[in-house]
Parts: sequence; C-alpha cells; structure tokens
Amino acid sequence: MPYDEALERFEPVLGLETHVELGTASKMFCGCPTTFGAPPNTHVCPVCLALPGSLPTTNAAAIESTIRIGLALNCSIAEWCRFARKNYFYPDMPKNYQISQYDEPLCFDGYLDVEVDGKTVRIEIERVHLEEDTGKSTHVGGATGRIHGADYSIVDYNRAGIPLVEIVTKPIPGTDRLAPEVARAYGTELRELVRGLGVSDVRMEEGSMRFDVNVSLMPRGSSEWGTRTETKNVNSLRSVERSVRGEIERQAAILADGGRIIQETRHFHENTGTTTSGRSKEEAQDYRYFPEPDLVPIAPDPAWVAELKAALPELPGVRRKRLQQEWGVSDLDMTSMYNADAIVLVEATVAAGAPPADARKWWMGELARRANEAGLPLSALRITPDQIARVCAMVAGGALNDKLARQVLEGVLNGEGSPDEVVAARGLQIVNDEGELMEIIDQVLAGNADAADKVRSGKVAAVGALVGGVMKASRGKADAGRARELILERLGVSE
Repeated sequence: MPYDEALERFEPVLGLETHVELGTASKMFCGCPTTFGAPPNTHVCPVCLALPGSLPTTNAAAIESTIRIGLALNCSIAEWCRFARKNYFYPDMPKNYQISQYDEPLCFDGYLDVEVDGKTVRIEIERVHLEEDTGKSTHVGGATGRIHGADYSIVDYNRAGIPLVEIVTKPIPGTDRLAPEVARAYGTELRELVRGLGVSDVRMEEGSMRFDVNVSLMPRGSSEWGTRTETKNVNSLRSVERSVRGEIERQAAILADGGRIIQETRHFHENTGTTTSGRSKEEAQDYRYFPEPDLVPIAPDPAWVAELKAALPELPGVRRKRLQQEWGVSDLDMTSMYNADAIVLVEATVAAGAPPADARKWWMGELARRANEAGLPLSALRITPDQIARVCAMVAGGALNDKLARQVLEGVLNGEGSPDEVVAARGLQIVNDEGELMEIIDQVLAGNADAADKVRSGKVAAVGALVGGVMKASRGKADAGRARELILERLGVSE
C-alpha cells in the first residue's frame, strides 16, 4: 500500500534493539583477541570453544563500557545483577547457549532525545545489558546466501565471545508519518553517542553495530497495538529507515485486505527495500534462562559509578550546539552535516587548521558528491581531515584555486599520495609568476581582438570571455582575479 495511504488508515508503533560490539582488547569471558578480519578460527581458545573443564572469567573493561553507555543514555545502574544462560539452538556458538542477562540487566529505564523535523522526540530505553556475540555462519551455494537452499555451511568462531551490548527501547508510539525518520535519527544519535564514548568503532559495515527493527500497525482510533514483526540485523542507517517504511507499506496492505500479521522475524533486502519472512515467533519461545553458575554476580560500587558519570565526555547533542555556535552555521547547515555523518570529519579538519567554512565546503560539496557516486559513507573515503586541511591551506595561500584543488582531491582519493605530492606529480601549481601570466594574456588578447575592442570601448563585462581564455590556456592554473586585473590594465581600462 502506498505510504501516505497506509498512514491515513494506520498508526505505527516502533521498537528498536541495537547490538554493539565493544572495542575491548579481549573477548568477554576469555583472553582471545578481538581483532576484526583475522583468518577464520584463529582467535579461539578452550573457553570460547567450550571445551570440557574450561571456565569463563568476566571482562572488567566490558562491564565499565556498558555502564558508561547506560549512564550516557540516562539509565539507572543496577547495584546487583548477574549473568544468565540463554539456551537455544546456536549453530554458531560452541557452547550451544549464550551467556547473557535476563531479568536483571546492568542498566535500565533510560532515554535518548532525538531531533526530527524540528521536533524533539524522546526515545525511552527499556534496558542495556551485556552478553557475548555469536560466531559467523557462511552458507555456501544457493541463490540467496541464506541457509535455505545452501549446499553446506561453514562457521568462523573468531567473533564468538566478543563483548556485545544490547540496547532495547520501549515501544515508541506517536511517531506517525515520521516513523522511518525517527528510527533513523535514533540510530544516528545512538551511534554518535557510542562512538563519542570511545567504547566501540560502531562500524556497521563490519557488524560492530546492527539493528533489529520492530514495527506494528494499529487502525486509526484504536488503542490496541497490532502484531509486530522483527526485521533482523539491519546494518546501515539508511536501511533502518527503509525497513520501517517498507514494513508499514507491507503490513498496511495485508490488514486492509482483511489478513493478519504474523509475529515473525524478517530479513531486509538492500536491493529492493523490502523484507521477507524469516522465523515464526507466534508461539512463545522458551529459552530456558537460568543463572550462569560459573560467574559471580556483578555489584558495581555506587561511588565508582558516580566517578564514571562525572568523567563522561561531552554528549553529541551538547557538542553539536557548541560547534554550531563556534562555526557560525545555520540550523539547516548543521542538520545537513549531521545527516551526512560529516560533523566529526569537519571538526577534525578544523582542528587540523582549516577555517570551518572551508572544511564544511569541501566535505559537504566535492567529497560528499564523490562518496554518493561510490555508494560509500564519507568516512570511508581514502582521504583524511589533515589532508583536507592541507588543501584548504594551499588554496588560502594562493598555491591552488578551487578547480585545481578538486584535481588534488581526486589524486589523493586515487591513492597518488599527499596533496603536495599530487600537486608536484600532476603539475597543478597555480601560475603566480606575472611574467608568465602576461605572456598568456597577450596570446589571448591577440587571438580575441573583437572582445578586447569591446572592453576598450567600455563594455567591461566582455572581459569575462578574455579571462576564460586565460584560464583555458593555463589549464586552470591562473589566478582568475589577478588575470582580470592584468587584462584591464593591459587594455588601459579602469572600473
């Protein structure tokens, strides 16, 4: 059903579950390293392989990181809690159960405010708890890359046991037509918050942050929430927004046709923006939770928790307001940078010496265009804030103009070296020698006598064609402003 029609008839209710892999040096319950991209099954040991007689020990750094996330989300911190065993069929967990938390989460009852369409939306947090991640299954053969239709499956246990924080919202009603945008704004703000705390790299393309998106619909005027679906492992902010929109349209069509929504997990498809059925959850799942017998309870000292709270860094919303004031940009410009995930990049470029206006211009202009063409986030471009700051300095110092600067950026992005190396290799230094510039001007005047005569007769606007000729003859290396001054001087014309 078209989105607008769906929202005329139904009201959406959202829920978001976010998994964040913590950036600890070792796994949650053993000493194995957590480095991404290692050869399969090389970061394993008797504990994370669940060999007989091995016993887990709790990673203190992971507990601290989880508490810091909870505090940043305005949560209460449990004075006493414990781990539990979640029993389930886990082909990618050697133990065949997951050490998690059940009815006693480490952090609970918090909130996160997000800005959407000029309004503040408060997203209430149900819980923030700590668990261990699973391994990675790869299904070989078949057309979908999923287990159905595959010839066989292989498992890499390197990821099994990495500390994983799960952040669960309470149901989010009242978002109305802005439901997809609210979901994306929450994901964006949460990622900024976690990254700002320094507890995770939140690289969604590597799976260190991923979302489960719950959507249900209820008829307008009803007070009874509908049956929800859970779209699993959505791994980009754009996909979070698209999955909400797609589920609203899908569910509305079913309900309007007299059908019913099945409570189930679903898979999101990037190429179509639609979801397909995964696993039915209509019947209550008995995971047979029970307290983990091999780990002692967690009892954070309130004084220590207070110290952690006092040491929290500046939170993203506060930081944005400060930077907006320091940079002197409008609300619209700040929102554009935020939506493009460019604030951190612009800030780092300014810290490297670039004026805020110049840093914003390059990141939100030429570089954003190239990122869009490549289908990449800005942060994935092969260029650093320091390199952008160097280009800004070269333009400000007269060594480059904007046209040449774009060529320098192209060279850096192509792996041709630093900005200075690209300038030297491509011969992009601007023509500053006035003797050389006058030779070019004289050649252009000789070849454009009619335009020169118009300028001499008082039609100063005609000088633009002559300046264009100089820029073309110099392959864009001349200073256009200085060329204009010298042309008028040569023709004996003053403005």
